Amino acid sequence: MSASKPMGLFARLLSIWVFLAIIAGIGLGALIPSLFHLLADMETAHINLPVAVLIWAMILPMLLKIDYSALHEVWDHRRGVGVTLAVNWLIKPFSMALLGFLFLRMLFVDWLDPAQIDSYIAGLILLAAAPCTAMVFVWSRLVGGHPQFTLSQIALNDVIMIFAFAPIVGLLLGVASITVPWGTLFLSVLLYIVIPVAVAYLLRKLLLAKNRLDDVVHMLDPISMGALLVTVVLLFGFQGEQILAQPLVILLLAIPITIQVYFNSMLAYWLNRKLGVAHSVAGPSALIGASNFFELAVAAAIALFGFESGAALATVVGVLVEVPVMLSVVAIVNRSKGWYEQPLTKVGGELK
Repeated sequence: MSASKPMGLFARLLSIWVFLAIIAGIGLGALIPSLFHLLADMETAHINLPVAVLIWAMILPMLLKIDYSALHEVWDHRRGVGVTLAVNWLIKPFSMALLGFLFLRMLFVDWLDPAQIDSYIAGLILLAAAPCTAMVFVWSRLVGGHPQFTLSQIALNDVIMIFAFAPIVGLLLGVASITVPWGTLFLSVLLYIVIPVAVAYLLRKLLLAKNRLDDVVHMLDPISMGALLVTVVLLFGFQGEQILAQPLVILLLAIPITIQVYFNSMLAYWLNRKLGVAHSVAGPSALIGASNFFELAVAAAIALFGFESGAALATVVGVLVEVPVMLSVVAIVNRSKGWYEQPLTKVGGELK
């Protein structure tokens, strides 16, 4: 129990810490832009090194918690897994592309820089094309999620992401008429998915053999959470001048992101209820189906389009929206448990 208290405290105050990190990042970016320009120039092969180090520090401790042997339990939760996979890979990236087109190219076109619209849409696509890995553990715990379902679902998503992220992004960016730098995209997948998953898998086996996994994960948890906050500070520092200069753009980008989170989470939640899935599986299924791997999205946007691009700004807005919106989804899932567990009745031959 004691090992979970720090995470519980962080989770309860998560929106506060992230909000403070956002304010700090914007303020520092405006006060000392030269420092952030210097950090932005620290890159190799279009990969920013400070961001790469922070993302590794953030996601590696989370990946250590994933028991890939839990993949054999996927069949036990096949209905919940099926719903989550369908939402993650068949609906979410495409619905985000549609929302981006509808809002940014049609409804909001008069308030946006025409030269940046395609780049904004690219950022939204990158944000939606990868399901969340790290923060899902927090969301699942907050809704009393089935731990083995969460583990098996995340493990399966990570495996799929290795093969599916680049093709889906490439397809949708092509549809959005954006040139896809395939080399950089595949390098991002290698650096932020394939290598961390492989390292975490081997390190987990080594630590289990020495019976030290729990101790190491407990030790690394504060590092992971600290890296998350520093990453937020850094990202908003990079974008601080743009954010202060164009707050309306931030609001306009936040609207389709918020809609897609609620749409996908509620769709997954409703489908699970229709299929008779237990609430302890439906809750994390809805949250995994809606949340985004914003660490990967931000890193890929920076690598593909640069720090000052509309794509990078859109993914950073995703960070801004992610935490408060996901916490509201957690509240909806928890408060609706009584409704969810009510038996379905047939009205006119149809389940209601």
